[in-house]
Amino acid sequence: MQELAAARRIGREVRDAEKEQQNKRHVLIVGSVALDTIGTPFGQVTEAAGGSAYYAAIAASFYAPVRIVAVVGSDFPKQHLDVLTARGVSLDGLQVKDGRTFRWQGRYEYDMSQAHTIATELNVFQDFRPEIPKVWRSSGYVFLANIDPDLQSSVLDQVNRPQVVAADTMNFWIEGKRDAVLKVLGRADISLLNDAEIRQLSGVSGLVSAARKVLDLGPKIAVIKKGEHGAVMFSREAHFAAPSYPLEEVRDPTGAGDSFAGALVGYLASQGEASEAAVRRAIVHGSAVASFTVEDFGAARLLTLTRDEIEQRYREMRAFASVEPQPRARKEVK
Repeated sequence: MQELAAARRIGREVRDAEKEQQNKRHVLIVGSVALDTIGTPFGQVTEAAGGSAYYAAIAASFYAPVRIVAVVGSDFPKQHLDVLTARGVSLDGLQVKDGRTFRWQGRYEYDMSQAHTIATELNVFQDFRPEIPKVWRSSGYVFLANIDPDLQSSVLDQVNRPQVVAADTMNFWIEGKRDAVLKVLGRADISLLNDAEIRQLSGVSGLVSAARKVLDLGPKIAVIKKGEHGAVMFSREAHFAAPSYPLEEVRDPTGAGDSFAGALVGYLASQGEASEAAVRRAIVHGSAVASFTVEDFGAARLLTLTRDEIEQRYREMRAFASVEPQPRARKEVK
């Protein structure tokens, strides 16, 4: 009997260890899921599925298993959830509340770097309180998308020593809840800010000095998102600049930053590490996926995207950044 009990105990320990190892390769994403109405000089879309967690989850799902924590209203169309499920995104942390889903309406002019908000309806998102399912709390990679920094801290209170925490924020929170933002960054491994946000947070105009101030807060790596001009990474030891992909047409930039972040964290999870070399590659992957996002409205282009297309664009972007001329592909002579 004692031998049988010991064998069962060992079996449980092995299964628990295997489950723990699997959890370490999962990406946990906490953010918003919304319905967006978007207009640009090239068209418009009404109540398309969007939100920071939605874009990030799709992008990360190209690389690793994804778990999403967010809230939607009872009016959120089921087909949008089916899209996530079909991509292997677990929705056990998605809360469905009575009421209307978070809605955002915005417009872009020919300067696609600036969104003009027409209307914001928080609806059920206003009372969102992230609850991490118990079996998810050992997820190895956590992306805190742009939400209230107090909620981001509550997520970090619930997870168990993740390998990588990447945190996003925005000017609204930096201005209104600065101390809470600083608290989150003090617990993050990677900060994700754009030019204006890192200058606002640091109080200095130079990006190098601004990045150093952010690193002093706690993150090991500061990533500066520069939109159509790519992204820059700073660590204590080095910095790295990744180009953007040159596109002939940008139809809708909504969700590009969240797609960038989702792909970045997803790639790191697929590698099982966050070394400087891995982060450099992850940034280029993030830029590649973001470049596809802007080719169509909402997440439409991401839903037709393939990993082969991402890899092809990744190779092209590596060639763009090379100092040495790259051999051109020969055209077939017919």
